[in-house]
Amino acid sequence: MVQAKLILESLKQLKVTHVLTVPDNGSRALLDLLWSDREIQVVSVTREGEAFAIAAGLWVGGKIPVILIQNTGLLESGDALRGTVLRMRVPLLCLITCRGYAKFSALKASIAPGAADAELLSRPDLDSIALLTEPTLRAWSIPFELLESDADTCKIADAFRKAQTLEQPVALLLTSSTT
Repeated sequence: MVQAKLILESLKQLKVTHVLTVPDNGSRALLDLLWSDREIQVVSVTREGEAFAIAAGLWVGGKIPVILIQNTGLLESGDALRGTVLRMRVPLLCLITCRGYAKFSALKASIAPGAADAELLSRPDLDSIALLTEPTLRAWSIPFELLESDADTCKIADAFRKAQTLEQPVALLLTSSTT
Protein backbone atom coordinates (compact mmCIF):
# COMPACT_ATOMS: atom_id res chain seq x y z
CA MET A 1 0.00 0.00 0.00
CA VAL A 2 1.15 3.51 -0.78
CA GLN A 3 0.50 6.27 1.69
CA ALA A 4 -1.60 9.05 0.23
CA LYS A 5 0.41 11.57 2.22
CA LEU A 6 3.59 10.60 0.36
CA ILE A 7 1.87 10.98 -3.00
CA LEU A 8 0.55 14.41 -2.00
CA GLU A 9 4.03 15.52 -0.87
CA SER A 10 5.46 14.39 -4.20
CA LEU A 11 2.83 16.30 -6.16
CA LYS A 12 3.56 19.45 -4.16
CA GLN A 13 7.31 19.11 -4.79
CA LEU A 14 6.54 18.93 -8.50
CA LYS A 15 4.48 22.13 -8.19
CA VAL A 16 1.34 20.45 -9.52
CA THR A 17 -1.47 23.02 -9.74
CA HIS A 18 -4.49 20.80 -10.52
CA VAL A 19 -5.59 17.20 -10.07
CA LEU A 20 -8.39 16.18 -12.43
CA THR A 21 -10.38 13.21 -11.25
CA VAL A 22 -13.44 11.03 -11.19
CA PRO A 23 -13.35 9.92 -7.54
CA ASP A 24 -13.18 6.20 -6.80
CA ASN A 25 -12.64 4.07 -3.71
CA GLY A 26 -8.97 3.43 -4.50
CA SER A 27 -8.14 7.14 -4.53
CA ARG A 28 -10.33 8.17 -1.59
CA ALA A 29 -7.53 8.70 0.95
CA LEU A 30 -5.53 10.83 -1.50
CA LEU A 31 -8.59 12.83 -2.49
CA ASP A 32 -9.46 13.48 1.17
CA LEU A 33 -5.99 15.00 1.60
CA LEU A 34 -6.21 16.96 -1.63
CA TRP A 35 -9.65 18.37 -0.78
CA SER A 36 -8.34 19.65 2.56
CA ASP A 37 -5.16 21.07 1.03
CA ARG A 38 -5.15 24.53 -0.53
CA GLU A 39 -2.04 24.25 -2.73
CA ILE A 40 -3.46 21.93 -5.37
CA GLN A 41 -6.90 22.47 -6.88
CA VAL A 42 -9.01 19.34 -7.36
CA VAL A 43 -11.28 19.36 -10.38
CA SER A 44 -13.90 16.61 -10.32
CA VAL A 45 -15.27 15.72 -13.74
CA THR A 46 -18.18 13.52 -14.79
CA ARG A 47 -16.24 11.39 -17.32
CA GLU A 48 -12.57 10.57 -17.54
CA GLY A 49 -12.34 11.85 -21.11
CA GLU A 50 -13.23 15.31 -19.77
CA ALA A 51 -10.28 15.11 -17.39
CA PHE A 52 -7.84 14.73 -20.30
CA ALA A 53 -9.42 17.56 -22.31
CA ILE A 54 -9.43 19.93 -19.34
CA ALA A 55 -5.85 18.95 -18.45
CA ALA A 56 -4.78 19.88 -21.98
CA GLY A 57 -6.42 23.29 -21.61
CA LEU A 58 -4.80 23.88 -18.24
CA TRP A 59 -1.41 22.93 -19.67
CA VAL A 60 -1.87 25.36 -22.59
CA GLY A 61 -2.64 28.00 -19.95
CA GLY A 62 0.66 27.34 -18.14
CA LYS A 63 -0.66 25.16 -15.32
CA ILE A 64 0.68 21.78 -14.20
CA PRO A 65 -2.18 19.28 -14.18
CA VAL A 66 -2.18 15.62 -13.12
CA ILE A 67 -4.85 13.04 -13.90
CA LEU A 68 -6.16 10.73 -11.13
CA ILE A 69 -8.56 8.11 -12.49
CA GLN A 70 -9.43 4.43 -12.19
CA ASN A 71 -8.30 1.91 -14.80
CA THR A 72 -11.90 1.44 -15.95
CA GLY A 73 -12.01 5.16 -16.74
CA LEU A 74 -8.78 4.90 -18.68
CA LEU A 75 -10.63 2.83 -21.27
CA GLU A 76 -13.49 5.34 -21.33
CA SER A 77 -11.09 8.20 -22.01
CA GLY A 78 -9.37 6.69 -25.04
CA ASP A 79 -10.52 9.16 -27.66
CA ALA A 80 -9.73 12.26 -25.58
CA LEU A 81 -6.37 10.78 -24.69
CA ARG A 82 -5.56 9.94 -28.31
CA GLY A 83 -7.18 12.87 -30.07
CA THR A 84 -6.22 15.64 -27.68
CA VAL A 85 -3.44 14.86 -25.24
CA LEU A 86 -1.27 12.67 -27.49
CA ARG A 87 -1.78 14.85 -30.59
CA MET A 88 -0.96 18.02 -28.64
CA ARG A 89 2.06 16.34 -27.02
CA VAL A 90 0.86 17.27 -23.51
CA PRO A 91 3.36 16.12 -20.86
CA LEU A 92 0.93 14.67 -18.35
CA LEU A 93 1.38 12.49 -15.28
CA CYS A 94 -1.50 10.02 -14.97
CA LEU A 95 -2.11 8.30 -11.63
CA ILE A 96 -4.32 5.31 -12.33
CA THR A 97 -5.91 3.32 -9.53
CA CYS A 98 -6.17 -0.30 -10.57
CA ARG A 99 -9.39 -2.06 -9.78
CA GLY A 100 -9.03 -5.83 -9.85
CA TYR A 101 -5.25 -6.06 -9.51
CA ALA A 102 -5.27 -8.02 -6.24
CA LYS A 103 -7.16 -10.94 -7.79
CA PHE A 104 -5.26 -10.57 -11.05
CA SER A 105 -1.89 -10.76 -9.26
CA ALA A 106 -2.94 -13.96 -7.52
CA LEU A 107 -3.95 -15.54 -10.84
CA LYS A 108 -1.28 -13.96 -13.07
CA ALA A 109 0.99 -17.01 -13.12
CA SER A 110 -1.82 -19.14 -14.55
CA ILE A 111 -2.71 -16.65 -17.31
CA ALA A 112 -0.74 -16.66 -20.54
CA PRO A 113 0.78 -13.24 -21.37
CA GLY A 114 -1.38 -11.39 -23.86
CA ALA A 115 -4.27 -13.80 -23.45
CA ALA A 116 -7.58 -11.99 -23.55
CA ASP A 117 -10.16 -14.24 -25.12
CA ALA A 118 -13.88 -14.30 -24.35
CA GLU A 119 -13.50 -17.11 -21.83
CA LEU A 120 -10.83 -15.29 -19.83
CA LEU A 121 -12.62 -11.93 -20.01
CA SER A 122 -15.82 -13.48 -18.62
CA ARG A 123 -14.28 -15.35 -15.68
CA PRO A 124 -16.21 -14.56 -12.48
CA ASP A 125 -13.03 -14.76 -10.37
CA LEU A 126 -11.23 -12.04 -12.37
CA ASP A 127 -12.07 -8.41 -13.03
CA SER A 128 -11.26 -8.13 -16.74
CA ILE A 129 -10.10 -4.51 -16.44
CA ALA A 130 -6.99 -5.69 -14.60
CA LEU A 131 -6.22 -7.90 -17.56
CA LEU A 132 -6.71 -5.06 -20.08
CA THR A 133 -5.00 -2.09 -18.37
CA GLU A 134 -1.35 -2.73 -19.24
CA PRO A 135 -1.97 -3.93 -22.83
CA THR A 136 -4.12 -0.84 -23.43
CA LEU A 137 -1.35 1.48 -22.25
CA ARG A 138 1.14 -0.40 -24.45
CA ALA A 139 -1.21 -0.11 -27.45
CA TRP A 140 -1.38 3.67 -26.93
CA SER A 141 2.42 3.86 -26.46
CA ILE A 142 2.02 5.31 -22.99
CA PRO A 143 4.95 4.40 -20.72
CA PHE A 144 3.92 3.13 -17.30
CA GLU A 145 5.22 1.70 -14.06
CA LEU A 146 3.61 0.15 -11.02
CA LEU A 147 3.37 2.17 -7.81
CA GLU A 148 2.95 -0.56 -5.20
CA SER A 149 4.64 0.62 -2.00
CA ASP A 150 5.96 3.66 -0.18
CA ALA A 151 9.41 2.86 -1.55
CA ASP A 152 8.01 3.41 -5.05
CA THR A 153 6.99 7.04 -4.48
CA CYS A 154 10.28 8.17 -6.03
CA LYS A 155 8.75 6.95 -9.29
CA ILE A 156 6.32 9.88 -9.19
CA ALA A 157 9.03 12.46 -9.88
CA ASP A 158 10.68 10.13 -12.40
CA ALA A 159 7.41 9.65 -14.31
CA PHE A 160 6.72 13.39 -14.21
CA ARG A 161 10.16 14.14 -15.70
CA LYS A 162 9.71 11.40 -18.30
CA ALA A 163 6.40 12.96 -19.38
CA GLN A 164 8.16 16.33 -19.74
CA THR A 165 11.04 14.83 -21.72
CA LEU A 166 8.85 12.72 -24.03
CA GLU A 167 6.14 15.40 -24.27
CA GLN A 168 3.41 12.86 -23.70
CA PRO A 169 1.41 11.19 -20.94
CA VAL A 170 3.17 8.78 -18.59
CA ALA A 171 1.18 6.56 -16.23
CA LEU A 172 1.75 5.23 -12.74
CA LEU A 173 -0.49 2.32 -11.82
CA LEU A 174 -1.55 2.32 -8.17
CA THR A 175 -2.20 -1.38 -7.80
CA SER A 176 -3.64 -1.14 -4.31
CA SER A 177 -5.66 1.49 -2.47
CA THR A 178 -3.80 4.40 -0.99
CA THR A 179 -3.99 4.72 2.78
